[in-house]
Amino acid sequence: MQALFLKSYADPKQVPQDGPPQVAVLGRSNVGKSSLINSLASDKKLAKTSSTPGRTQLINLFAFGKDFILVDLPGYGYAKTSHGQRDTLRDLIIGYLEEAGPLAGAVVITDARLGPTDLDRDMIDALERSEIPFIIVANKIDKLSRSERAERLRSLDVAYPNAVVIPHSAENKEGRGELWNEIRKLVRAYKEA
Repeated sequence: MQALFLKSYADPKQVPQDGPPQVAVLGRSNVGKSSLINSLASDKKLAKTSSTPGRTQLINLFAFGKDFILVDLPGYGYAKTSHGQRDTLRDLIIGYLEEAGPLAGAVVITDARLGPTDLDRDMIDALERSEIPFIIVANKIDKLSRSERAERLRSLDVAYPNAVVIPHSAENKEGRGELWNEIRKLVRAYKEA
């Protein structure tokens, strides 16, 4: 499926309210959102990656064929930004989630090495309160030993028994197919609702 960058928005109210279903991509700064999008697209240059956290400061839309749009939202929780800038980024994220038109669901990316942070838990709680379906991705899973990996995934399953938890690595493509399948399920459920 062809993936294509569409447009960036500084105001959630400008994001199209119609068209294909949208799937929001959420996570802390430097958790690997752009790498995950590139992994799904099989295109290392689709979403710009950076070793410097906090680079995504707009709402970026990527079309995956005519089926759905991935919405790359700014990362939350980057400590080296000013309070004003953090508030602006938080407002972009919340504004998008509140204003979103055809929102089929969300992908919440956590760092498998750290597990969910308080900010990740807050985001998941907000999605649950808003009844937005979501998938949890344990990203960078290749950085863990077998026992660490099993423990991290078990703790996610216990904490979020109703969520689909997917281990993922952009490095070795682990979890890519499973994540594709779960995103397609979100999109299909949205279209059938």
